[in-house]
Amino acid sequence: MTPKGRGRLKMYLGYAAGVGKTYQMLEDAQELRHQGVDVVVGYFEPHGRQDTIAKLEGLELIPRKIIEYRGTRLEEMDTEAILRRHPAVAVVDEFAHTNVPGSERLKRWEDVRVLLEAGIDVLTTMNVQHLESLNDQVWNVTGIRVRETLPDWVVDEADEVRFIDLTPRALRHRLERGVVYRREKAQQAMEHFFTESNLAALREFALRYAAHEIEGKLPPAVAEDFPDRQERILICISGNPFSASLIRRGKRVADYLRGDCLALHILPKGGWAELQSGTREAIERHLHFARNLRIDTHTITDGNVPHAIADFAHGRQITQIFLGRSAPRPWFKRMKETLVQQVVRLSSDTQVTIVAQRRRPWETRG
Repeated sequence: MTPKGRGRLKMYLGYAAGVGKTYQMLEDAQELRHQGVDVVVGYFEPHGRQDTIAKLEGLELIPRKIIEYRGTRLEEMDTEAILRRHPAVAVVDEFAHTNVPGSERLKRWEDVRVLLEAGIDVLTTMNVQHLESLNDQVWNVTGIRVRETLPDWVVDEADEVRFIDLTPRALRHRLERGVVYRREKAQQAMEHFFTESNLAALREFALRYAAHEIEGKLPPAVAEDFPDRQERILICISGNPFSASLIRRGKRVADYLRGDCLALHILPKGGWAELQSGTREAIERHLHFARNLRIDTHTITDGNVPHAIADFAHGRQITQIFLGRSAPRPWFKRMKETLVQQVVRLSSDTQVTIVAQRRRPWETRG
């Protein structure tokens, strides 16, 4: 429930550019204007789409703020100007956008939260691939690493999520007609990101997420049909770069099960001081990443890592432990149990999920 005095956030969710998120958002803004609601457009990205641009007619646009960066004048949403104008509703395109360095806030979603706290309702747009927890899955399917992401909890706070759907074939037809991008750019897009298989996979992600959001926002009387499973997920992190993927995977499962999510790192007996600087920085970075996703993080100093994990899991009533696969070992050590094998043996009453690291040969892009 939205706190008293706080604005409401309505999100138009899609799975790719061109499905009609911004068009529908502006159409709804026009309907509000006709009803006498005070609506302004805080930020709009036209991308040269004439049918969408036409939907701006009669709507008040807040001028963008100019920011100097490396000798170039760039435009960003002027959050302070919107606050001074203080409309009832602000239309803000591209929720996951990263602001130009030197801006008051790093991300546009942070600007939107400022508007909401001021009591302004916000309509905004986003594609599902910008969800942090889906980052690895999107990369595995498309070969493209999306760089602009935001924590799932930010989207979970939305009061309403409207899924804007279009079949992959219909979207590719729009591309062919030059509706989404210029024809030369559209052709390149269809050969790379906008393949029918990629679009079908992204659409499935979006449909599943939308269904999950609907279930999460059911009235109490209806929600009783979906009992709380009391799941508690523990993610065991290390300095390995794969820990970021492990964190995303564990948090995604916890969110779907509506359970608690914890992250744990076991320090050596000497604590942080015993770690090499590079390893320490990597672990701290992963712990910070987990905290940004609103995961409850813990560190324990213990020389026996498997026992420390098992004891922590038992004490916190953990139902699932997420571990990365143990690294290959030389032949003369293969008779001894790996860390993963020891945790499995010591946690017989807990489900242990061993997450393998997937590698794709494709190049990535932002």
